Amino acid sequence: MSGRYLNRREFLKVSALLGGTAILAACAPKATPTSPPKKEEAAPTVAKATAPPKVEEAAGELEIFSWWTSGGEVEALNGLFRVYGERHPQVEIINAALAGGSGAAGAGMKAVLKTRMLGGEPPDSFQVHLGHELIDTHVVADRMEPLDALYEGEGWVDVFPPDVVQMASWQGKPWSVPVNIHRSNCFFYNLKMFENVSKDPPATWDEFFEVGEAMKAKDQALLGIAGSGGAFSGHVFETMLMATFDPDSYRGLFTGKTSWEDERVTEALEIFKRALDYSNPDYASVGWGDINDLMVSGRVAVIIQGDWTPGVLWSKDFHDFGWVASPGTTGIYGTLSDSFGLPKGAPNRENAINWLRVVGSKEGQDAFNPAKGSIPARTDPDLSLYTEYHKDAMADFAKDELVPSVAHGTAAKESFMTDYVNVFVQFIANKDVDVAQAELVEAAEDAEFSE
Repeated sequence: MSGRYLNRREFLKVSALLGGTAILAACAPKATPTSPPKKEEAAPTVAKATAPPKVEEAAGELEIFSWWTSGGEVEALNGLFRVYGERHPQVEIINAALAGGSGAAGAGMKAVLKTRMLGGEPPDSFQVHLGHELIDTHVVADRMEPLDALYEGEGWVDVFPPDVVQMASWQGKPWSVPVNIHRSNCFFYNLKMFENVSKDPPATWDEFFEVGEAMKAKDQALLGIAGSGGAFSGHVFETMLMATFDPDSYRGLFTGKTSWEDERVTEALEIFKRALDYSNPDYASVGWGDINDLMVSGRVAVIIQGDWTPGVLWSKDFHDFGWVASPGTTGIYGTLSDSFGLPKGAPNRENAINWLRVVGSKEGQDAFNPAKGSIPARTDPDLSLYTEYHKDAMADFAKDELVPSVAHGTAAKESFMTDYVNVFVQFIANKDVDVAQAELVEAAEDAEFSE
């Protein structure tokens, strides 16, 4: 990989390598808690680094930009701030998180960030999804500093899974530091609401619709949908694609190997259309930030979301929920990662480098992930700090097939993500499968997916 761009085909193959072919139930609530085994394969080649940058005695300010303003997110970010403050007490941390950003996968924050980056006024560091979201948007445009020296100096090549390092890399150098691994295809369900309609959560979409009928007979909605804006709907739909495609064919949607005209895309759209009949009636007007309250209040029995959801539910003192893989995706790990990079022209560069050291440290990741719901990117966490959910996810991450999330910047570049979300703005309104598929085909053509 040294010296050239990691193309989409290579990138998506890399995303797959972390998983095996195990049939362990994704997000299974009763899985045996185990630590993720360290990978045996060789680390990816990283260009020879210069000496780690010297950092002067820390003082001054540190501005951190993110969209973490919801329950669980705030506590997690504060965990990182606490560790940084203990190491560098003379630095004033400026939390520049934008309220409401997370409701559309960070769209609000990303728009402000792009304006600042283009205007030459970057924050010291900012949250960004690992992979295409950073590389295509900011690295190729020469707005970021490479982090090969920092990776070498901190020994991260030895504690991050090799393929996670590869996902962070372009032209043989890593460009951001992953603080976690999130899973997108989780099915969180209200245990009390399930008691009288189903002994077990559905493993397939056929079973889902059977449970939906039982719920409907009790005048209850099964699935929570936040249809305002399209991002949440796009997230739910990607899990349906994971169910109708095998992992390799799913990855092929983002390399040109699999056509978006494929009948399995049609099948996934039909599933989504039918699922809306078992959803909260006001789904078209509900925003992403309100979706968790639907479960907490008992208005819906299920949320298909990423595993930032437990952190939000815990912050609301709601613990009566279970988790499995979304229907049809047992053994598949929909993968994304939050990370931080070093913008060129960061006002407080030395403090930003120290921030990245905290982000990649065991202490930092163990302070962040227990509240966030995600698992550490490092392979050496202190398991005593983590919940049953985390331990189940760690076990699945070590064994499942990994596939990239399209809605969260792992599978494809930002322009495709924008088109993809817009498709579901319209789909929620008209539920027209043919139109939606034609628009997805056009979006893929515009993105020029190719092998």
